[in-house]
Amino acid sequence: MMIKPSFFELIEANPVIAAVKDDNGLSTCCSCDDIKVVFILYGDICSIEKIVRKIKQAGKIAMVHIDLMEGLSCKEIAVDFIRAHTLADGIISTRPSLIKRGKELGLYTTLRIFLLDSMSYENIPKQMANAKPDMLEILPGLMPKIIRRVTKMAKVPVIAGGLISDREDVMNALSAGAISVSSTNPAVWMM
Repeated sequence: MMIKPSFFELIEANPVIAAVKDDNGLSTCCSCDDIKVVFILYGDICSIEKIVRKIKQAGKIAMVHIDLMEGLSCKEIAVDFIRAHTLADGIISTRPSLIKRGKELGLYTTLRIFLLDSMSYENIPKQMANAKPDMLEILPGLMPKIIRRVTKMAKVPVIAGGLISDREDVMNALSAGAISVSSTNPAVWMM
């Protein structure tokens, strides 16, 4: 597919991903030329099409965090809904089955993993094998030592997210091997 390389190129060219959690963040990121990829962390079955449309009209890649969409179940049919009723480019989920379904439907996929302890870290290879995502997002993104380990293990690009709040956080995550960072902080988007 010709589109997939441009997705990675966009992230590599501008490694800050705007993660929007409300309409104010949506408006801010849509007016920021440097933001090329948007993670949608809010919305519901009635509003998601409009949110995605606004992002697409701004010329950006729209990634829907499907787990956070009110009114959608945690079943594969939710991914089918996003594909059929929005212009979303891809999905984010903590559920490998939803990532797998997104790939089947030709969507970009990002598996989000919360690294809370050694068990969640050790479970990454199994989740990666089951889901086969395009990218892996690990939270919190303030762990350079762990980011280094995960990037060696994952075999797909890694995004660091969660608690990224300043230039030092961004640079530490990127220096540790993350391809990009995601943040809900508009000040980070403008760096």
